Amino acid sequence: MKALSLRQPFAKLIVDGKKTIEIRNWNTSFRGKFLIHAAKKVMWDDCKKLKVDPNRMFVGAVIGSAELVDVKIYENKKDFRRDFDKHLADNKYFDKPCYGFVLKNAERIKAFEYKGMLGFFEVECGEQKKKY
Repeated sequence: MKALSLRQPFAKLIVDGKKTIEIRNWNTSFRGKFLIHAAKKVMWDDCKKLKVDPNRMFVGAVIGSAELVDVKIYENKKDFRRDFDKHLADNKYFDKPCYGFVLKNAERIKAFEYKGMLGFFEVECGEQKKKY
C-alpha cells in the first residue's frame, strides 16, 4: 500500500481529523487510500503554535491512513490563507504554486515502526516492524 511521510505534528493532526489538506510543493495524479507515516523530524514551533504536545506523538512510524480525493492548486497567498483551518500551515509553507492534497476518511491505526521516504512510497504488509 502507498504511504506518505509527514513531519509531526501534521501527521497526528491528520489522523485526528483536524487537518484535511496536506500542503506539498509537488502535484500528484494519485487518488485513493494511503498510509500516514510520521517522520522522525518534529516541527517544534508548529507543535507550540498548534498546541500539540510533542511528547505525545509517534515518530518514525506508520500511524494511520487517509484517502486522497483531490488536489487543490494554490496560486496566491490569499487562497492559501483562506484554507488555513483545513491545512493548518502558516505562510512560510506557501511556495507559488503549491498543492493541497484534499484528504477524507482519516483514521488512526495501531502504529508500527517504519522508515519513511520522500514522495509516495510502498509499504509491504510483511515489512511491518515493532508495533507500538
